[in-house]
Amino acid sequence: MKSPYLTLKLFVFKVLRRVPLPLIGMFIGLIAGLAVWGVLDQIQSQAVKKIFDQELQARLDLRSRESLLRFNQSLSTYAVITQLLAHHHFVVDEMMARLSLDGSQPTLVIDAPPRWLANFFAHPMLIAPDYVLFTDLHTQVRILYQTVEAPLPEALDHELDDWLHQDNAEQPLLIRFKDQPYLVITDQIERLSGDQIGYLVVVVPINTAFLAAAEGMISADHSAVALIDSDEQRILATNEPDSVLLDSRVERWRDQFLITSQALPAYQGANWNLLFTTFVPQRGVDKISRHVVHFERRQRVVAAVVFILVFNVVIYLVSVRLNKVLARMTLFAQRALGIEQPGFRRGGNQLLLLEEWIQQFTQLVLRAREEMKRRHESEMRATEALKAAIMEAALDAIVTLDRAGRIIDSNPAAERILGLKRREALGSNFTAQFIDPAHHQMFQQLLAASNKHGLGSLQPHARGELNARRRAEEVCFPVELSIVPMRLGDSCLYTLYLHDITKRKHAEREIKGLARFASESPHPILRVAADGVMTYANAASTPLINAWGTTLGARLPAQWCQEATQALAAGKPVECEDDLGSWIYALLLVPIAELGYVNIYARDITAVRRAEQASRQHQAELVHVCRLSTMGEVATGMAHEINQPLAAIVNYANGCIRRLHNGGAEPQALVNAMGQIAAQAQRAGEIIRRLRALVGKQPPVRTHTDLNHLVREVCSFVEFESERLGLQIALALYDVPIVVNVDLVQIEQVLLNLVRNALDALSECPAGTRQLRIETRRLESVAEVRICDNGAGIAPERMPHLFDPFFTTKETGMGMGLPISQTILNNHEGEIWAESVGGAGATFFVQLPLAR
Repeated sequence: MKSPYLTLKLFVFKVLRRVPLPLIGMFIGLIAGLAVWGVLDQIQSQAVKKIFDQELQARLDLRSRESLLRFNQSLSTYAVITQLLAHHHFVVDEMMARLSLDGSQPTLVIDAPPRWLANFFAHPMLIAPDYVLFTDLHTQVRILYQTVEAPLPEALDHELDDWLHQDNAEQPLLIRFKDQPYLVITDQIERLSGDQIGYLVVVVPINTAFLAAAEGMISADHSAVALIDSDEQRILATNEPDSVLLDSRVERWRDQFLITSQALPAYQGANWNLLFTTFVPQRGVDKISRHVVHFERRQRVVAAVVFILVFNVVIYLVSVRLNKVLARMTLFAQRALGIEQPGFRRGGNQLLLLEEWIQQFTQLVLRAREEMKRRHESEMRATEALKAAIMEAALDAIVTLDRAGRIIDSNPAAERILGLKRREALGSNFTAQFIDPAHHQMFQQLLAASNKHGLGSLQPHARGELNARRRAEEVCFPVELSIVPMRLGDSCLYTLYLHDITKRKHAEREIKGLARFASESPHPILRVAADGVMTYANAASTPLINAWGTTLGARLPAQWCQEATQALAAGKPVECEDDLGSWIYALLLVPIAELGYVNIYARDITAVRRAEQASRQHQAELVHVCRLSTMGEVATGMAHEINQPLAAIVNYANGCIRRLHNGGAEPQALVNAMGQIAAQAQRAGEIIRRLRALVGKQPPVRTHTDLNHLVREVCSFVEFESERLGLQIALALYDVPIVVNVDLVQIEQVLLNLVRNALDALSECPAGTRQLRIETRRLESVAEVRICDNGAGIAPERMPHLFDPFFTTKETGMGMGLPISQTILNNHEGEIWAESVGGAGATFFVQLPLAR
């Protein structure tokens, strides 16, 4: 069973379907106009009242300031008139006449002021003062003019001395005697010569007449001004005593008047606090306010009527337009969604008919939207899964930050590149932990720059290079940074893509270094094409090019064109030297076969060759000196060897002579004797030849020789010394000749030096125990000589210094034998070293490369 509410709703709906749309529009327009009028009436009435109150308050403030200004002008006028009066000759004459009398004379009181005094205050805005006093310099009153019957107040007479001797006594004073306010103005009385003879004091009551004269006119709205005691809030004087009663309190009149109070200027000597108050009647204000509200209300009624008419016209035009729109929408529904055309009746409510049709259309659209939503959600899930897979597989670090720069997400690559542990890093500050402190500002600038182009774009809004660092490490590394900002609701997030460019930077530096290598090289570098044309030459090549007599872009000399062609054909580097007289260059020709050119790397070795030549000369001289020293030491042995063949020659010659004298000489015996003489002479010549070869100064010449033969020659040089020591040198020579390519003299000198050192070491051993052994061996590619003795050996602390120049253990030695021997062997690409066991002798090893 249907509810009454639903039944009523269906009934209203059926009725509205039959009512034309313009009638409904007129009804709705009327209701809307009345509603708008009612709302605007309340709002605008309050607004108008507020504006009126503000304007009224402004006018009241202006009125109060104007009244106070007129009051102050009145006070100033009294001050000016008092100043003029103090210098008037009548006042001076009267005062001089009074001063001529005895000072004990009583005060002269005059109830009727003279005309000249009354004329000074004959002004519409001024009232005559109650008292005018002439005093002498001791403030004693000599003349008193009064316009009232009441005597001068005693308080004024008592305080007169204090007022007149103040620094600014000429300023107006507002004082109070009992409940009556007074204006007191003083000035000095001076003669024409400038001499002061007394004081002029003017006392004016501030009462109704004073305030009325200060206002200068009667207010049309019955407003009033008054002086009020600030402490008691009591009215002391007013210009409208009929409207505002004297001695009444201000609170009594707040319902009838708008009251505005202002503080009076601080007058010197005032003995109370006064307020200058303006009273404006409330009746006039309320009347004006009502008139304004009623006028505004009439205007709003007219506006509401106009609104209703315009609304009805618009509704009619809309209904006409809706018929056309309904027809088009029906056609669209049939074509797009397959909705059957609803049966629209002419004259019915087109809006309700449209509502029915729209309900059907909305249901179809909702179903389509749900289907699209499901499809979109499925695509979103697939997209999110794809993005998650991409982030997991990405080789670059991906980090997401919030607006404060805290980490909220990262991928596995970030853990590897930045040393970031995801659980520990969440919520930490990315800049402080993973950006080089020197680049913090640059990183913040990139974040700011990413926001300048809007949010939500997939393209990086900021890109740059800076240094990052791994967590808990001080070493920084370069990264390329891309920042993409995005907004989720009210929060802003930043996605950072960091690519480690350490290898790229290293490669760039190497490429730049290689690119500058040729131009920065201090040695000549040239590039020559296959036809011998020089296509490149660095700055260091200028001397070489000039020496060749060519230029960049021209062909090389014929010799080097041929060398370059041959190197390019062979495809192998070629080394050679070019002696140009003043310069000597070492050239390396490197062919680049795939590109068809040859790079020539030259090096100026002039100084090297000159130094090598000088070194060889110095070495030869040093070796020669050393040989001379050695031969000087073996001279005795050599002399003994020469004496033996010479003695044999002498003996054979004497024998031949004796036989010839005796006549019994047989020819064969003489021939044999002469043969012995010749043999001994050859022996002596051979000894002298070897000595001369050892001592003679000649350039080093290398020849192929037998190392065993060199050992025997050396042993012959020390034969006398070995016999003197009572030992026989034991030779253990290799079975076959050991051929080496050496300088005979230099190698003999090395071996002779080592053998003599062994003999010197054996000289300290007991006779009969001395042993010296020389061995030769042939190893894989070297020949070796061992010289062994059983002397005292070499102390371990001396072993590292054996081959140091000038290091010696002999009293008369120079310490140059072993260093020179080492130098000679180094020049022969050989080696020398020693081994020793304390108390068991020493062994020296000499190795030389075998001849090819």
